[in-house]
Amino acid sequence: MKSIEIKGSVRTDLGKKATRELRKNNGVPCVVYGVQKDENGNPVATHFSVTTDGLRNLVYTPHIYVVDLNIDGKTVNAIMKDIQFHPVKDSILHVDFYQIDEAKPIVMEGLAEGVRAGGKLALQMRKLKVKALYNAIPERLTIDVTALGLGKTIKVGELHYEGLELINAKEAVVCAVKLTRAARGAAATAGK
Repeated sequence: MKSIEIKGSVRTDLGKKATRELRKNNGVPCVVYGVQKDENGNPVATHFSVTTDGLRNLVYTPHIYVVDLNIDGKTVNAIMKDIQFHPVKDSILHVDFYQIDEAKPIVMEGLAEGVRAGGKLALQMRKLKVKALYNAIPERLTIDVTALGLGKTIKVGELHYEGLELINAKEAVVCAVKLTRAARGAAATAGK
């Protein structure tokens, strides 16, 4: 797996006012959850900040990276676990990282092709109606969105599961990759 280095600095002031000021100055608040546990068995978290430009090569790429976090000179190997975007501006609001433990397996999710190109995955339906024998109904249905490009959708009629019949309308959209303002701007710039 490829690796990328991101430099950050520890945050001591964690309030709303400090976070707002950080974002105003092109910073992004981040958290890395460690392998060590506190007395309650919860992962120990380190709050830090990075610049928006420092995250660009990690977030807007088709690749999955092991992240070498350099937080005030201390290096931590981690993976990006979660990212939050502003609903209107599409700017990065917050990033969560998990420190890698060589002895424990990790779960990673890929990104849809359109999300890698700057789009935003929008879930249109959170629940699907299924018809099946009671012992064949799974707790959750998994949908592979890896090949979903910008402006593309997945409809109920395109989904197939062993032993299940989907009752929802076949033309109902389950999820879509919407074109964001940032992606439109990048496409317009590339077209010139």
